[in-house]
Amino acid sequence: METLRLVLLFVHILGYAALLGGLLVQVRDDTKTVNPLMRDGAGTAFLAGLLLVGVLENLGSPDHAKIGVKFAIGLVILVLVMVNMRKPSIPQGLYFGLLALTIANIAVAVFWSPVHA
Repeated sequence: METLRLVLLFVHILGYAALLGGLLVQVRDDTKTVNPLMRDGAGTAFLAGLLLVGVLENLGSPDHAKIGVKFAIGLVILVLVMVNMRKPSIPQGLYFGLLALTIANIAVAVFWSPVHA
């Protein structure tokens, strides 16, 4: 079960890396879009996170408050990405909002962790 947890954690991290990479690759562009890397990264991170929670529940008692916050932020990111996938461009505010939410979710994962204490 520990191996499955580590594999899912790795896939979850790769998903957020893809999402962040898809956002950062267009930071200097005037026209921002939702690219396939953002879509695939958000979907992968969200699904791997859900599966990871199932494994963590089986291994013990995870921090439900942290999981709830990460779930809410991840769901908002996923919905915003999917709704704007087919649009030729997105507003600057939405782009920076997605960037801020992605960084916030990564920060919650790193700084709200009793494992490192």
